[in-house]
Amino acid sequence: MTKRILAIVLAVIFLSGSLGLALAASGKGNSRKGKYLYRKNCRTCHSAKGDAKDLSPISMTQAQWQATFAAKDKLACADQWSKLKDKDITDLYAYLYGHAKDSPSPAKCK
Repeated sequence: MTKRILAIVLAVIFLSGSLGLALAASGKGNSRKGKYLYRKNCRTCHSAKGDAKDLSPISMTQAQWQATFAAKDKLACADQWSKLKDKDITDLYAYLYGHAKDSPSPAKCK
């Protein structure tokens, strides 16, 4: 039984990591557009003045951003995500993942 659980956990980790790598390596994500979309769509709520938790690219590690995007349908703001095009989500991911706190070029400010 424990081997089965371990296999399932490893499969989930592999799949979420693959999703992140595929989005990041695909070259389809535009980080600059993602930054614009983040400020336009997310920053309103995810700031000190907003209703949601203050959030910026450096709020999470790359692995945490991968997990967030893999489970975006379970987030409190899932209805807002559903309004975005797939390309916009890819661009947001490119920005947030590419400037995470453990990335080679973390965001310097919010």
